[in-house]
Amino acid sequence: INNPSIILADEPTGNLDSDTSEEIMQLFENIHKQGNTIIVVTHEQEIADYSKRIIRLRDGQIQSDKSNN
Repeated sequence: INNPSIILADEPTGNLDSDTSEEIMQLFENIHKQGNTIIVVTHEQEIADYSKRIIRLRDGQIQSDKSNN
């Protein structure tokens, strides 16, 4: 609980203003740099762009799986 190796974040920036959303994603980026895996579910492309890998799902099926460098 205090130091998880994986964090699951379902719409972590939903209903937040853009400045707060950026702060949250910067926090996730710092946590990731410490060696943790963060899985983010989002509908927002701007939030997905922070990710190293983007997996798109449609109707329960993987539509695409790409590295995002």
